[in-house]
Amino acid sequence: MKMGKVQETILKRTIFKQLQSKRSEVLVGPEVGEDCSVLKFEEDELCVVSTDPITGAVHTIGNLAVNITANDLASSGAEPLGILLTILLPRGFSEANLKDIIKDVNESCMKLSIQVIGGHTEVTDAVNQPILSVTGIGKVKSDKLILTQKAEVGQDIIMTKWAGLEGTAILAHDHEEQLKAHFNSLMIENAKALSEHISVVKESIIAVKLGATSMHDITEGGVFGALWELAASAKVGLEVDLDAIPIKQETIEICEYYDLNPYKLMSSGCMLITTFEGEKLIKELNAAHISASCIGKIVEGNDKTIIQSNNKRSLEPPKTDELYRVISQ
Repeated sequence: MKMGKVQETILKRTIFKQLQSKRSEVLVGPEVGEDCSVLKFEEDELCVVSTDPITGAVHTIGNLAVNITANDLASSGAEPLGILLTILLPRGFSEANLKDIIKDVNESCMKLSIQVIGGHTEVTDAVNQPILSVTGIGKVKSDKLILTQKAEVGQDIIMTKWAGLEGTAILAHDHEEQLKAHFNSLMIENAKALSEHISVVKESIIAVKLGATSMHDITEGGVFGALWELAASAKVGLEVDLDAIPIKQETIEICEYYDLNPYKLMSSGCMLITTFEGEKLIKELNAAHISASCIGKIVEGNDKTIIQSNNKRSLEPPKTDELYRVISQ
């Protein structure tokens, strides 16, 4: 494709034609010549907005673009409704590959009942691989809004799924041939399949119904980064049992190969939930086929402590995600 704004004919046949998910709240969606989208909500509903770029993945970028933004909205208790999608492509990127990205976007949108309500697509020398920037829009009843800062002393910290989920899947997809020289094909396929668990929308709905006061999806910086952000936002302390944090063997092996800390590896698909009803929440999540574990407690003060075999150490502020150590090589 040529440099600059993607041509109208490509826009219509390769992007618009693929987008099938629709929402009744969308009055004006993506159309040639329309610069804005228009939504209509009920009087007692709040509009929740989030934005994220997808820069660390190639093969799963469409799926991640939708789900990571939907996860942010779900963490506030909001129902994801629509996304605005900006796609920046390097010079020489093929229309066929663009179509594949849009197909992945549409498939993820259909699963979550989300509509692409607008966006922009451009070929530019400013990037050397596809970059997707997504703005998500959701709605929530005013009395159901959940904020990370609402974690309370004495609550259980529940974590869903497995540490390093997203980073493991990205590495398995984007470095498959390199990894196959060291691991068997079944292990690689299992690692790639973790991308099927990227959404946290389902667990957020269950957590809200059971009275969770705080939710935080685990993205860049991994579990350790999310724990720090949770405590900092709520101005509380926490104590977490390292051995209680669930992790897949595939993640352990891939992280050992690349010398990465799996607890600092991006983990979209995992969520931290604080509640006074930890056992009840875990039971409900398990009944919905969502893995969940109690990994610690919210405590008084500001100390953020990781415990392993009776040894304690302080949690450090999040730094650059471990995935970028591999991407930058």
